[in-house]
Amino acid sequence: MSTAELPGRDGERALRALDLPVRRRLEGLLHGDHAGLRSGQGSEPDEARPYQPGQDDVRRMDWNVTARSVEPHVRAPLAEREMQTWVLVDASASMDFGTALLEKRELATAAVAAVGLLTDGPGNRLGARVARGDALELVPAGGGRAARRRLLRTLLARPGAPPGAQPPTDLARCLARLHRDHPRPGLRVVVSDFHDGADRSDTGLPPWTAPLRRLAARHEVIAAEVIDPRELELPDVGLVTLVDPVSGRRRDVPTGSRLLRDRYAAAARAHRERNAAAFRAAGAAHLKLHTDRDWVREIAVFTAARRRSAARRPPTGRARIR
Repeated sequence: MSTAELPGRDGERALRALDLPVRRRLEGLLHGDHAGLRSGQGSEPDEARPYQPGQDDVRRMDWNVTARSVEPHVRAPLAEREMQTWVLVDASASMDFGTALLEKRELATAAVAAVGLLTDGPGNRLGARVARGDALELVPAGGGRAARRRLLRTLLARPGAPPGAQPPTDLARCLARLHRDHPRPGLRVVVSDFHDGADRSDTGLPPWTAPLRRLAARHEVIAAEVIDPRELELPDVGLVTLVDPVSGRRRDVPTGSRLLRDRYAAAARAHRERNAAAFRAAGAAHLKLHTDRDWVREIAVFTAARRRSAARRPPTGRARIR
């Protein structure tokens, strides 16, 4: 299935398009059976093994074995066979935008569908928090296909808001609530364009960097950044009226000006570089999803790269979620 085949607002048709065809394509691109987006971190101690500097958590140091062997050892966690995944979906007004094959909010729903397919397994559960203005809607976690389809229906049923009709989403506050409300270790996926409009912190990074870092300290975190090509550069189409989807403000922009287009592209590039630096600082994996590209392939390439990276790391007692 290509991105062009993803319908935007025909609910049941969209659900069918996001289920079996996506599963088949992902399995084909990942060569059959594959590990999911995360291999679950265990919480119960298992056998001791030599400490790997820079890779093992010193808080798992087994001092008794270390003293007897005169070599640092850690107590590897016992793999958990069940995993709980929570997805934070940005439903702010800036996501109601798209100039290519999809709107950003449609691509966000597609990403949630892929996360549900890749983390599906016996005992695994998927839930979501939907950030819309000042509200943080809860979609309870559940397992299996029925729970996944219920979540997708909730996302697809959300009506678009007129420009200026809802306050901007405070991503930092939403990340803090996600960390507080769902403390059990697992996978956390943040799907957003990361245009929260907030000022930068003293570090020069977005204010959501610190709560994202706290989230990644306890969970495995994937930041799925949704990008539209018109956010990267302006086309030369003469005088156009642009509307801020959050504030509703209008401005006439002379796109025929080469200087203006260059300044816009430089600002967009700086914004993306700042986001990438924030993801690295927080320890979150960065998944880029473009509205003008094959999003299934982008997710498959990202997942395959994570699987190769996990295979190169020494064993840590983590389970493989199929």
